Amino acid sequence: MRKAYKFRLYPTKEQQVQIQFTLERCRLLYNRLLEERRIAYETNKTTLNYYDQANTFNERKKHIPVLKQVHSQVLQDVAKRLDKAFQAFFRRVKSGETPGYPRFKSVGRYDSFTYPQGGYLLNGNKLKLSKIGEVKIKLHRQPQGEIKTCTIIVKNGKYYTCLSCETEPMPLQACDDAVGIDLGVKHLAITSDEDFYEHPKFFRESERKLKRKQRVVSRKKKGSNRRRKAIRELAKLHEHIANQRKDNAHKVSRKLVNQYGLIAFENLNVQGMVKNHHLAKSIADASWNQLVQYTTYKAEEAGRRVVLVDPKNTSQLCSNCGEVVPKKLSERIHRCEHCGYVQDRDINAAKNILKRAL
Repeated sequence: MRKAYKFRLYPTKEQQVQIQFTLERCRLLYNRLLEERRIAYETNKTTLNYYDQANTFNERKKHIPVLKQVHSQVLQDVAKRLDKAFQAFFRRVKSGETPGYPRFKSVGRYDSFTYPQGGYLLNGNKLKLSKIGEVKIKLHRQPQGEIKTCTIIVKNGKYYTCLSCETEPMPLQACDDAVGIDLGVKHLAITSDEDFYEHPKFFRESERKLKRKQRVVSRKKKGSNRRRKAIRELAKLHEHIANQRKDNAHKVSRKLVNQYGLIAFENLNVQGMVKNHHLAKSIADASWNQLVQYTTYKAEEAGRRVVLVDPKNTSQLCSNCGEVVPKKLSERIHRCEHCGYVQDRDINAAKNILKRAL
C-alpha cells in the first residue's frame, strides 16, 4: 500500500530561487500544453494524450533552453498532471456532472512539482534534489518502505516535501468490537457506546481575527506590496485553522481505529447540507469528510473496517423498537411512545447507524 509522509524543508535563498524557477517553468509548460490540446480539438477535432505531448520535450528544449535547467522527469510529470485533469474532465462529462474544463494556471496558482521516479535522494537530514541541490529537511519521523515519488510544495512562503512510500500493511491485533458514529455540529462525533468527542470550533474561535485581517486586505491598494503582505498574513491564519482541524481529526480517528474493529459512519451529502445557510459555517468547521477519510485510511492500514450507511431516518427511528418517532432538530432527547425508550438523540442515531452497518 502507498503511504505519504510530509516534511518541512528549509532551503537556502539560492535554493528558494531555484525552486521558484522550477515552479514557474512547470506552470508555463502546463499552460502551453493545455493551449495545444485546446487548439488541436478546435481545429482538427483531435484529442492529444500524454504520450503525444511528452514525446515533444526533447524538441522543446532545443527552442527553449531554460527547460534544460529542470529535471526531465519533473517536466514529464507536468504532462501527466494535465492528462489526469482531462481524464477527470471526460469522466465528469460522461457521468453528467458539471464538467469543469481544465484551467490555465495564473502566477502563484501552481505550487508544487513532482519527481516521479528519480532525481531525489534522502540522506540524513538532507534531501538531495536534482538541479536544486541538498536541501535541509526536518525528519520528525522516519519514512517507512521504499520511496516512490517526491513532491515539493510551496505554501504561504513555507517549503515542504511529500514522500510517497510503498509500505507493507501493519495490522493491529484482531478486534470484534463495533461502533456506530453520528456526526454533529454540537459534538463532532457521538458513538453508540455513548462517548462524546468535542467539536473544537477552530474557525469560530478565530473568526474575529479573520475578519480583521480580511478588512486589512480590502483596504490595501491592489497590486501593492502591502496588499501582498496582508494576503500572506491572512493565508497563514487560514492555514493555521486548517492544521488545527487536521490535528484533531488525526487524534480522533486514531483513537477510534485503535479501539474498534468495525466503524460505521453515515454516508452524508455534505455538499448538499452546506446549502443550509443556518448550519453551513458549523458544518464546514466540523469537517466531517476529513474525519471519515482519515479514519478510513488508518483502518485500512490496521486491518480494520469502515462502513458507510444510508443516513435516512437515523435520527427519527427508535433504536430499541424500530418505530419512527418524528422529532424537530431542536429536540435533543429521543422519547419513544411505543416502547418507552428514552435516550440522547445523537446516541440513538449512532445505535441505528451501527445496526445498519451490521
